[in-house]
Amino acid sequence: MTLGELIGLLEEYRDEHGEDCEVRLMTQQNWPFENRIAGVTSGAEMNEAEHDDPHEFADAQDVAEDAMVYIVEGGQICYGSKRAWETCRDC
Repeated sequence: MTLGELIGLLEEYRDEHGEDCEVRLMTQQNWPFENRIAGVTSGAEMNEAEHDDPHEFADAQDVAEDAMVYIVEGGQICYGSKRAWETCRDC
């Protein structure tokens, strides 16, 4: 999924549910969990941070693509539903 496709899908939900609707991340299709979203980052930000102070980070592995956006999981909230995979909208 591209950033443009994700933005388009999120705009559809904003139009249906409003901007104050909470967003969660559903993971693990076979044993689903709902997770908070800690935030977003990019490959470029992660690669630059490691080079700024390599001793500050647990791993020294660069990510493959600078032009990649990551949604960062912020912790499990509760069990999820397998129906999320059956009903999800895709592009």
